[in-house]
Amino acid sequence: MRNILNFIKNRKYELLLAALTQHLFIGIFLSDLEFYTKIIWPLNMLVLGVASTGVFSEKGVWKRIIKNILFLLVLILPIGLTFWGKNTYYLIFLNVGYIIFFLFIFGEVFKFLIKPSYINTDIISASACGYFLLIEISTFLLQLLVYQNPHSFKGINFSNSAETYIDLVYFSSITLTSIGFGDITPNTHNTKLITSFFGIAGQFYSVVLVGILISKFTSFNSDKN
Repeated sequence: MRNILNFIKNRKYELLLAALTQHLFIGIFLSDLEFYTKIIWPLNMLVLGVASTGVFSEKGVWKRIIKNILFLLVLILPIGLTFWGKNTYYLIFLNVGYIIFFLFIFGEVFKFLIKPSYINTDIISASACGYFLLIEISTFLLQLLVYQNPHSFKGINFSNSAETYIDLVYFSSITLTSIGFGDITPNTHNTKLITSFFGIAGQFYSVVLVGILISKFTSFNSDKN
């Protein structure tokens, strides 16, 4: 058990990156979206929750307690989709829980990025984690608005919760990377402004990240010399 905990602690950002990748993009390999919703999604959150443990391993007691409470919440919530998947209030509560969970992790990852004056695999992995966490936050925030008002977007598939989620992962990804194909478009002032905000946030994160990495690389080379 101690070896497993040490592995999670030492490889925390690589594990978190792998967990975020599978959570966002595992739908690439699945065709049965009902199976995805009922089985794969809860398993995804279990993997993601375990992977995020290492990020909080050296934090204060209260941060670990809050993280564990949020983890249990986001682990249990997808199971309820089987029973209340069409209940608007339940879907709103689910999305709020996910937004808080991913914001909490993003805050710790970003603090790690700006703190040390060196560059290594942890920094690279944490940088990618930050980007994927922004996609997660954007996805669940937009999904919250979509469940409140189905007319918030044009081009979203509402046939089931998995289709809606995948469409919004796709939309959030192309928005944060400023690709923007135009097949899904915001349709209310709320979603237009929030989409604009996340587009700016994605570019800002990229610019800040490049500055952080250059600063760390320069500091690393100076120390070597």
